[in-house]
Amino acid sequence: MTQQTQQQTQHVEHFIAGARTPGSGDRTQEIYNPATGEVSGILHLATAEDLQATVAAARAAADSWGDVSLAKRTAVLFKFRELVAAHTDELAALITAEHGKVLSDAKGEVGRGLEVVEFACGIAEQLKGEFSDQFSTGIDVYSFRQPLGVVAGITPFNFPVMVPLWMAPVAIATGNAFILKPSERDPSPSLLIAELWQRAGLPDGVFQVLHGGKEAVDGLLTHPDVDGISFVGSTPIAQYVHETATKHGKRVQALGGAKNHAIVLPDADMDSAADNLTAAAFGSAGERCMAVSVAVAVGEAADLLVDKLAERAKDITVGNGMDASSDMGPVITPASRDRVVRIVTAAEEAGAAVVVDGRDLIVKDHENGFFVGPTVLDKVRQDMEAYEEEIFGPVLVVLRVDTLDEGIEIINANPYGNGTAIFTSSGAYARQFKRRVTVGMIGVNVPIPVPVAWHSFGGWKASLFGDHHIYGPDGVRFYTRGKAVTERWPEPHHASGASFAFPSSGDH
Repeated sequence: MTQQTQQQTQHVEHFIAGARTPGSGDRTQEIYNPATGEVSGILHLATAEDLQATVAAARAAADSWGDVSLAKRTAVLFKFRELVAAHTDELAALITAEHGKVLSDAKGEVGRGLEVVEFACGIAEQLKGEFSDQFSTGIDVYSFRQPLGVVAGITPFNFPVMVPLWMAPVAIATGNAFILKPSERDPSPSLLIAELWQRAGLPDGVFQVLHGGKEAVDGLLTHPDVDGISFVGSTPIAQYVHETATKHGKRVQALGGAKNHAIVLPDADMDSAADNLTAAAFGSAGERCMAVSVAVAVGEAADLLVDKLAERAKDITVGNGMDASSDMGPVITPASRDRVVRIVTAAEEAGAAVVVDGRDLIVKDHENGFFVGPTVLDKVRQDMEAYEEEIFGPVLVVLRVDTLDEGIEIINANPYGNGTAIFTSSGAYARQFKRRVTVGMIGVNVPIPVPVAWHSFGGWKASLFGDHHIYGPDGVRFYTRGKAVTERWPEPHHASGASFAFPSSGDH
């Protein structure tokens, strides 16, 4: 049997109660290599019985894991961190094979996930609670946090390692059992992550992987023994997840789509701005919720910026992500490629200037791959689909405005509020921008302002449904519930009659 045939017959199974299993049904789905267009594996899809078994195992594990000492929990986290770091190359290869992004980008994804693992290693600091001594005579008041119980993560195809690592380490460190429902398009890295958790000493059932589509998602959203849901994906699905799960009494954080703008002022370092915007727009083929997809060029910055963006876009090497010479890989599916082509064509017909055109790209020896090249559209209007839609492909649109005020108004009028950036040499303009934009994550001369793990990730408006951002301090709050205790230990000979008045601190 050839290596290619072996790869084609690889079966990707669930990870339930500490073991791989195909599950109880016979429904499967093909997995593709986006660079070649070939089937690379067969994914087993969960049945209702598989869902019940997974939740039951998580419920039993949560009841015991939540009582494990912080010292033992963090020992597992430290070991898991070392295992993930040691398997970075293997994880990156799995990502590239099923997602298509270049290996260097895949390794960077693992690295950003590791930051959250490292944050979770210090969970004891985050769970210290609060204490008020002698708030009233002989009375102390204190608070502490306890795990929710069973939580699930429903994660997207574009970051099959990083996004699960944004969720699971914090959930597990705070004492919960975690069920991962990864994307069906690139599920293999999830199984390696599960095995690394097991090797780190995590008890069976605390981390599980359940594959499936809408049926599996709905099962998690409505199951009475699932206490919390974390989701990252498109805005319509995020809204559905939030509404459905909250209706069934669950705590929910649902991160949706984005249309991230970067304002470029005439006083900016134009070469630096063009370099950063090129990387932010075309890295990972634009399939990032934090990709910069709109450049808002102010005044005389526009012509120079567009020229520099065009030069850089034309220099990008598109190819198989496994090839070290590739700067950008394919998009995830033929439908994604066709959608990009359709939206660019519609923009051109509506009057936009196609400065760099990636619609007809053919990659040698990969003619069946799902490739579309970097595309720059100039003179785009707000009423064009290329501006209104989250394209999720390698397309950068340029809007021209006369002033910073006009640029801020455009950003604030957009329904999304995930990330934004400004390129300028003026601290005054940057401060004005930071304070006025209605966006959750802001970069100043930084195009993709993803916060480090000690701060939380989350947008505003249609980019987030729920009260909590993901990972960092907000992640700890999301995966735990607070208890406040008012405590008194009276001495027997000081006992007094009961008071029927509402107590206050001044009463004692």
